[in-house]
Amino acid sequence: MKLGYSTWGMPKVPVDEALANIAQLGFDGVELTVIPGYTTELSKLDAGERKRIRQLLERHDLILSAIAAHSNLLSSEPEVHAANMARLKGAVDLAVELAQADIMPAVNTTPGGSPEEWDTIRDLLVERTRELVKYAQAQNVTIAMEPHVGAAIDTPEKVIQLLELVDSPFLKVNFDISHFDIIGLNIEETVAALAVHTVHTHVKDQRGRVPNYEFLIPGEGDFDYVSYLKAMRTHGYDGFITIEVSVMVQRRPDYDPFAAAMLSYETLSRAFIEAGISRY
Repeated sequence: MKLGYSTWGMPKVPVDEALANIAQLGFDGVELTVIPGYTTELSKLDAGERKRIRQLLERHDLILSAIAAHSNLLSSEPEVHAANMARLKGAVDLAVELAQADIMPAVNTTPGGSPEEWDTIRDLLVERTRELVKYAQAQNVTIAMEPHVGAAIDTPEKVIQLLELVDSPFLKVNFDISHFDIIGLNIEETVAALAVHTVHTHVKDQRGRVPNYEFLIPGEGDFDYVSYLKAMRTHGYDGFITIEVSVMVQRRPDYDPFAAAMLSYETLSRAFIEAGISRY
């Protein structure tokens, strides 16, 4: 396994500063966030900037593990849905442009919707996901669907059902265990269910249970990363463990994206050592 960091936690940091910091701390790779409001928003990445990002990744010896393009696939407004789908397909194109050697970054998204809507929107989500996956498959890119608290897909069972209905090797899971921890599911049951379907991950820290929960920077809570890493290895996952700093944390008036990255690295790199897992 390798250790990565998502620029999700660095929305206002210029990409050259973000990548330099991530590399300096010792991370093996990065997930690039391209949603609106970020310095690397997709619409801002012209040909010159894409070339520059490729050069920065090479200069800092960072692997691009994924592109965070989270967009609601369930909007009922045609114009909004068209824009969201265009962003996701544009992220697929970007993955191809930024691919390194034989490493193709995944494109991560959440589904949208709400848990109570699952039975009524499932068919629509399958239809729209199939459209996206068909586009991605033509370019050898994998779409990583992220189950998310408060979204239509919020349990392992629902995401597995989506995978079975879409039935494509180019649809897998972006497994963020924090969203299951806060609903009371333990490490072993969620890892056993999802590791085999996982192409990318997120980890945070967290405390409490829905609806009274809080996402934290790794190291601020008591999540057992050592047991998590051992479970992921046992169940066959060998990809990136990527840290994501929640928007909930970013809203703090004293939020420092560089301090958050440092604490995250210290916490997870130590967990790798304690778990006896090499980063290769």
